[in-house]
Amino acid sequence: MTEATERFFESLPARAPAVLRGLADGTLQIDLGTGNRTEHWLVRMRPGAVEVSRNRGPADAIWYSSVELFDRLIAGEAQGIAAVLRNESTFSGNVVLFLAFRRFFPDPPGTRDPREVARKAAGRLG
Repeated sequence: MTEATERFFESLPARAPAVLRGLADGTLQIDLGTGNRTEHWLVRMRPGAVEVSRNRGPADAIWYSSVELFDRLIAGEAQGIAAVLRNESTFSGNVVLFLAFRRFFPDPPGTRDPREVARKAAGRLG
């Protein structure tokens, strides 16, 4: 397990109030594999709160990713949904939990909110 992954999971409870608003209520098991070894993280999500442990299920959803891909996700260099669609990772169970969890990942470097871009453009025009 990388140090960046450890720090990411340690940061989740403090970040949850700003990130988790809405329908996320359940447990997501995240399995991170490298070679023939798999590390397990259990993330219990509720609106505004997260509990993290290094256990296995029971879980409402399971997401498998390689350690390398997960490091790219937490650096903003990859997107979770795109990775699942490309079959670089797998997911089963309550998709709302996966969609909520991906909000913890940073945006890619250089990403700008299109609403902010439009506001700036409108300010220059008006």
